[in-house]
Amino acid sequence: MKSILVTGGAGFIGSNFINHILKERDDYNIVNLDKLTYAGNLENLKESESNPRYSFVRGDITNAELVHYLFQKHSIKYVINFAAESHVDRSILGSEIFFRTNVIGTNVLLEAARRYEVERFLQVSTDEVYGSLGEEGLFSETTPLSPNSPYSASKASADMMALAFYHTYGMPVVVTRCSNNYGPLQFPEKLIPLMIINTLYDKKLPVYGDGLNVRDWIYVIDHNRAIDLVFDKGRIGQVYNIGASQEMKNIDIVKLVLKNLNKSEELIEYVKDRPGHDRRYAIDSTKIRTELGWKPKYCFEEAIVKTIEWYKENRKWWERIITGEYQSYYERLYSNRSLQ
Repeated sequence: MKSILVTGGAGFIGSNFINHILKERDDYNIVNLDKLTYAGNLENLKESESNPRYSFVRGDITNAELVHYLFQKHSIKYVINFAAESHVDRSILGSEIFFRTNVIGTNVLLEAARRYEVERFLQVSTDEVYGSLGEEGLFSETTPLSPNSPYSASKASADMMALAFYHTYGMPVVVTRCSNNYGPLQFPEKLIPLMIINTLYDKKLPVYGDGLNVRDWIYVIDHNRAIDLVFDKGRIGQVYNIGASQEMKNIDIVKLVLKNLNKSEELIEYVKDRPGHDRRYAIDSTKIRTELGWKPKYCFEEAIVKTIEWYKENRKWWERIITGEYQSYYERLYSNRSLQ
């Protein structure tokens, strides 16, 4: 039985991973450490709460005393670090928390993992560390890092630190860098759930700039399958890119949501572009496909419909979220940004 510390497990990707992995594997004991910031939601884990192989601890990965206590109490020998402040727009509004959590927090975990001689440390990262692509080309694992936002700079820093622990101390570290995720339980500030929810409310759909920014999209379940495979079989000291090779322009996704929900494109509202907005991301996932045999199961056209249906059927989940602090943040972000 593997005793695994999963950090950030109440967030979008982390909770989907825990729910998925507890159904797929019976040899994992999971301790979920999450601070429960604005994007952490224990409702995401209802289906796992009664599982005897799952336990939750509320806490901050920057709290070294707590982290070391958990390693001792639960005999932790494996770490999967999802914990991160993760939204680019929020990092533009205020960057300090991103470096505290994503850099210092990762360092705390690495030091504890080194002390207690973990057998695998998986650092979950993002393709945003590579910067921006032109109209052609793909990010490979050897692409130089060139982060353009406080968020991506903090994630690149965490990646480099994790790999430094491998090179310096021989720690069994593996890093994954994934393209844009979508699917159930995603916090409403992200592009796809924001557009779905606004459409359901007949509210304006704010689209940055000309809407032609391109992202490579992956259904969160496919990402989870890749994480499990890299965690189990990935070579230590290596980086694995995870992508489904499904590039989409932002505006095309918005129009697809509107079409699926039978709403007019008149709801689209172009707003001032965000600072340093990367033009295009696209992942070359040849390495994980050839070395580990992974490939995505879901195409975008199929999974986006499943995602829209989930948000339609789970209104209570997101209606409880889009109040208070989220609303004030939303207004701060999009007020006075309409383009004439």
